Amino acid sequence: MRQFRIQYFLISFLAIVLLPSCAVKTVSGFKEIKKEGVYEVSYFSDKATDYVYKAHISIYGKDFGGIFIAKKINDSIYRTAFTTEFGNKLFDFEISDNSFKVNYILEEMDKKIIVNTLKRDFMLLLKQEHAYKNKYESSGFEVYKSEDKKRYNYLFLDAESNRLVKLVNATKGKEKIEITYVPESSILARNIVIDHKNIKLKIELNFIQ
Repeated sequence: MRQFRIQYFLISFLAIVLLPSCAVKTVSGFKEIKKEGVYEVSYFSDKATDYVYKAHISIYGKDFGGIFIAKKINDSIYRTAFTTEFGNKLFDFEISDNSFKVNYILEEMDKKIIVNTLKRDFMLLLKQEHAYKNKYESSGFEVYKSEDKKRYNYLFLDAESNRLVKLVNATKGKEKIEITYVPESSILARNIVIDHKNIKLKIELNFIQ
């Protein structure tokens, strides 16, 4: 009996200590509304526009600077490239919601962990349709929560402008990736930052006029 009580106490103690850490703080304090729909991200949506950004990538202790270009080829596929300012190619990808093709990547960056991380980042950045079943509201934001395989995407819309200003990719318990946007227009963000919470990787994009 005594052993049972000790085990029960330990289980109860661990539950008290660990359960609060499992809750994502992303929408803590927001009002939840059960609502289904599809939110369409309008950034990078115009096939007539070449989205050209001055870019800086800090990845696992290495820094790369240059030009990032994203082009919507058709309704489902994007072509992205990252070059130095002198025109030397660092990577060239073709991306859709369900596919990722490496046309070229610099040997120094051609590591499985780096390729997989860039794959997740750019598929997330260029994903246009997010099916959601939950909506959250606060005084400054509307937030849509959509499932993304084993993770969730929280899309923050500024309540005044109704434009996307942040996307948080998270598991059930932890935030993993945060993308912040400074909107220029409905189809263009003039500044984008992709920041990882658990690894040393940060991508900053500044639109070239």
